Amino acid sequence: MSDITPLLARGEGRRIGRIGGLWGELMAEFLGTLIILAFGDGCVAMAVAALPGSGRAQTTTTIFLAAGDWLLIAFGWCFAVAFAVWVAGGVSGAHLNPAVTLAFAVRRGFPWRKVAPYWAAQVVGAFTGAAIVFMVYGSAINAYDLAAKTPKSSGSALATYSIFATFPAGYFHGSNVGPLIDQIVGTAFLVLFVVAVIDARNTAVGSNLGPLIIGFIVAAIGMSYGANAGYAINPARDFGPRLFAWIAGWGKVALPGTLHSATLNFSNYFWIPIVGPLIGGVIGVLIYDLFIGDVLYARLKMAEEVEGPIQETPVAADPSVER
Repeated sequence: MSDITPLLARGEGRRIGRIGGLWGELMAEFLGTLIILAFGDGCVAMAVAALPGSGRAQTTTTIFLAAGDWLLIAFGWCFAVAFAVWVAGGVSGAHLNPAVTLAFAVRRGFPWRKVAPYWAAQVVGAFTGAAIVFMVYGSAINAYDLAAKTPKSSGSALATYSIFATFPAGYFHGSNVGPLIDQIVGTAFLVLFVVAVIDARNTAVGSNLGPLIIGFIVAAIGMSYGANAGYAINPARDFGPRLFAWIAGWGKVALPGTLHSATLNFSNYFWIPIVGPLIGGVIGVLIYDLFIGDVLYARLKMAEEVEGPIQETPVAADPSVER
């Protein structure tokens, strides 16, 4: 709206060029990823610390007593992602995930020179979102750790640490192979579904419902694959809050991601939610293009041979479009 007075992009020249270009995109990626973590980690804080501590659970340390707790988290992350994409989509395309940025650089013409800056903005946004959750829920977190007798400094406060970042299930018995496969598969599905949703040649979502559908994608992955390793499926979503948790006092359980207990063992886990999603994202976009994208391209070319060139309808919010 032209009648809204800008806060930063006033006047002419370098300032407008900077805000309207890459810096503006990075600001959108920062804010969008912040929103994902502020609401995503926020819903986990509700389930783990706030509901028990406020007397709304069976005891002050009762968490995940029923599947409803997991649904709260799955739909919390769904809405977090949807709102974040609505906020940032018109400026940066709302990657909000280094795996998405890499996949679009590999197969959607996203400029490689923007990949590292996008990654940096996403990680800083995720770190800041986690800090907001800690600021709001710090008292609830401390109350839970006190009731459970698991102070952060002990390196075993896994429940409250889980508000911020992920860890593998005990049935992997300390092996990184299963969690790595889990992250590759989950992120491959994420990116495959995202590129299907934004592909104007396919049955693209209309009426600006794309962000909500992308939120549903995240919820579906959480409900189908979440228990294995917490469905990070986003290196920034995991590493930014993990770094914050380490600084805030959770110690080695955050970085390097190590815990040895009677029921759960993992070591140097921090790299799994980084490497796995980056690999999975590229696999997801390649699978879509091989099985669906190439078919759509072939049909378009066949139609052009019969009827002449067909103009594709541009999609303004497609993250693959150079801005």
